[in-house]
Amino acid sequence: MRLVIVESPSKAKTIEKYLGADFRVVASVGHVRDLPKSIKVAIDIPAGFVPHYEVSKGKEHVIADIKKLAKKAEEVILATDPDREGEAIAWHIVQALGLEKSKSQKSKPKGPDVKRITFHEITKEAVQEAMRHPRAIDQNLRQAQEARRVLDRLFGYDLSGLIWTKLRYGLSAGRVQSPALRILVEREKEIGAFVAEKFWVITAQMKTAAGRVIPFTCSLEPDTESQANEIVKKAKTENWKVAAIATTEAKRQPRPPFTTSTLQQAASSRLGYSPSITMRLAQRLYEKGLITYMRTDSTNLSTAAQAEIKTTIAKEFGAEHWSANVYRRKSKNAQEAHEAIRPTHTAATTAGGNDQEKKLYQLIWERTVASQMKPANILRTRVSAVCANKNVPTFLANGSQVLSSGWLLADPRARGEDVDLPALKTGEPLALVAIESEGKETLPPPRYSEAGLVKELEKRGIGRPSTYAPTIKTI
Repeated sequence: MRLVIVESPSKAKTIEKYLGADFRVVASVGHVRDLPKSIKVAIDIPAGFVPHYEVSKGKEHVIADIKKLAKKAEEVILATDPDREGEAIAWHIVQALGLEKSKSQKSKPKGPDVKRITFHEITKEAVQEAMRHPRAIDQNLRQAQEARRVLDRLFGYDLSGLIWTKLRYGLSAGRVQSPALRILVEREKEIGAFVAEKFWVITAQMKTAAGRVIPFTCSLEPDTESQANEIVKKAKTENWKVAAIATTEAKRQPRPPFTTSTLQQAASSRLGYSPSITMRLAQRLYEKGLITYMRTDSTNLSTAAQAEIKTTIAKEFGAEHWSANVYRRKSKNAQEAHEAIRPTHTAATTAGGNDQEKKLYQLIWERTVASQMKPANILRTRVSAVCANKNVPTFLANGSQVLSSGWLLADPRARGEDVDLPALKTGEPLALVAIESEGKETLPPPRYSEAGLVKELEKRGIGRPSTYAPTIKTI
């Protein structure tokens, strides 16, 4: 019997379907060991910040059950997630089961062989390919996670204790959480110090010779109500005409495939999902084998994925819309060896259990397919309207028209509300239908939305894909 250990029970069920009868797949249900609560016991600082782990509360029976199975197995295969946390969990499982070969052992110890495999999507092909390329546990990756965990404990526990004493019991601090909180506080100070300034916006409705009514906005924003009223008064007595028409063609490039942070931002703005809800739904889609691993900062797509997307584009929109686009992250910390978040098979245009899962899958599908399509060509038009009175400012109307949809075919919600202006000629008369002024105030910088805070944290290089959702939920 060959024992495969993963993290979640639902993932275990999916993988077990792809393997033969000789395999048994079980779940560790996340981490099995952690640092004890007491900082003095958890980390030996004089010895060089050496951590001391203990089996997590409630995981004793999980370890006992896996240990029984491991004794009967000829091989133990660690298939935890393909990131630092997954590598650490794999190492902790080996430690808890007593399967690690000691440095003094020259020959193979008694017990099963231990192998580590990783895959970024839970499909039959990916799992079987991973089985063909096992490796040892990556100690550098594991130690990177351990360093972060130790820093979290040293930073968070000491500072949290101080906060409990000075402020209120139950509050917490953290290596990522505290800088994130500072960003919010700094923005709140900006808002508190902001002094609003008044201005007036003048809008007019003008009718063309063909009878089409177009909205125009005054190019000047008066500082006082009396100035605004004076412009409105004079504008009503004048004859208007088209002074100039300026058109420019522009290309709208498709966006890269989703990373963890951009998925959280898009799901927040389009679907109204918080980062924690987005990650919970993405986890379910991943464990069902519908999308690739959801914690990533890479925008890469595999060669096989690009080939399948090309076929999907040809079928859904036409082969002429395909473009082999490659995206690179600017961040030095991005792990480019990983893939972006994408559907495991783009041929499935819809997937997921409940409505929330289906909406998130659709969002991922649209972004992935659109990323491999041609740019959209947009015609932007600006019309200037003037009257004979030089004391009345120019009025402007802006419009845009999609000349060729390109990637917007796959992601129509990114199109926006285009104002398609009618065909006009310079000197063409315009009839003023209505004009009004509205007093407004300049606004303070807005408070961060959850998606906005994720974007700011990523921009400043604070945190990792796995930390955004829990940090924001805690704050």
